[in-house]
Amino acid sequence: MNVGVVGCGTAGPAAAIFLARAGHHVTVLERAPTLRPVGAGLLIQPTGMLVLSELGLLDQLLALGSRVDRLHGVTTGNRTLLDLSYSDLRDDLFGLGLHRGALFGSLLQAMRASGVEVRCGVEAVSIESSNAHPLVRDATQALHGPFDFLIVADGARSSLRPASLHSRVRAYPYGALWFVAEDPTHRYDGVLAQVYHGTGSMIGFLPTGRAADDPVSPPLVSLFWSIRLDHARQLHDRGIDAWKTQVRAITDRADPILDQISDTRKLILAAYHDVVMRRSFDFSHGPVVYLGDAGHAMSPQLGQGANLALVDALTLSECVEATADLCAAIQQFDRLRRANIRYYQFASRWLTPIFQSGHEFMAPLRDMAMGPMCRLGWTQRQMLEALVGVKTGMMPWAAQALPRSPSPCGG
Repeated sequence: MNVGVVGCGTAGPAAAIFLARAGHHVTVLERAPTLRPVGAGLLIQPTGMLVLSELGLLDQLLALGSRVDRLHGVTTGNRTLLDLSYSDLRDDLFGLGLHRGALFGSLLQAMRASGVEVRCGVEAVSIESSNAHPLVRDATQALHGPFDFLIVADGARSSLRPASLHSRVRAYPYGALWFVAEDPTHRYDGVLAQVYHGTGSMIGFLPTGRAADDPVSPPLVSLFWSIRLDHARQLHDRGIDAWKTQVRAITDRADPILDQISDTRKLILAAYHDVVMRRSFDFSHGPVVYLGDAGHAMSPQLGQGANLALVDALTLSECVEATADLCAAIQQFDRLRRANIRYYQFASRWLTPIFQSGHEFMAPLRDMAMGPMCRLGWTQRQMLEALVGVKTGMMPWAAQALPRSPSPCGG
């Protein structure tokens, strides 16, 4: 088949690799004039690592990443809100902190090795059709295709979603400022740590491994700072020293990182969206399917974006290879992914106001409840299953089987 993919983030390249290796001709259309990662660190869960293993990329990414065994969050008053260890679910489970550049570089290399064609500088603006085969029109009015089917994976801001399939597309008022720092003393190893001040301020530290395959480069840590998007300009206007003072009022844990930040322009601003579609496919212009944030963007509270995107790619490729009926394969993909995606959309939407909002009245109840929930057996298990990416509903039994163990982490 001739397959088109719009977007070169995580879901698009992963799907392209799987399909190209299965013998299909795959063309990736990317808006950026040159291919490069955007963002800082991300946490790959066991579900995502299973997909990376299927792609043949896990070993090299384990060597580049940082093993994360625990999530730990406290208030500025040192009250524990979050304390989850992967080993409490299964001894061999862990998370993998990665620089986006490491993941992107591995995917890009695998795409090229698989014969995927990549066209940069193509801003897709609409989907059309020719004899029930999708075509992509770009901003210069050029057409790409026709394709036997089209994968849309161009992120939360995608303009290719048909309005008839939207049930929610909304920008979150809060985002995050990111900075990737060197951690030569391994101060931040092993733990995704967060500090909360009410519901309006939060800072976190994610071990991030290395950006390049260089054994002498120092390990990295990603700092993230919660911020209202409409306050970002004010932060820049006040300057870096004022922001550092604000951070130090919450925690001294950031000091080694703050010493590496000389200007607010060094901080990367990330915005987030809530995208809910009634279904992940559309056949009005031929077979079209939506993967990753293009189909189900959500707030970062559960940190599942890259993992859901990777699982989307693997599931779609398996469905396509299981039957010659392409439309049936896409519908089966939608059925298989629906419960998992819906759970994380609901949970992230519920959690966001108690961690990122101006609703300070929520903080005391959150502070009283969250710590004990991490210690009680049945609630602890639900939280851990949500963390590793296998939950499919609110009931205790609503979860997929735990993924097989990743091999020992190399870094």
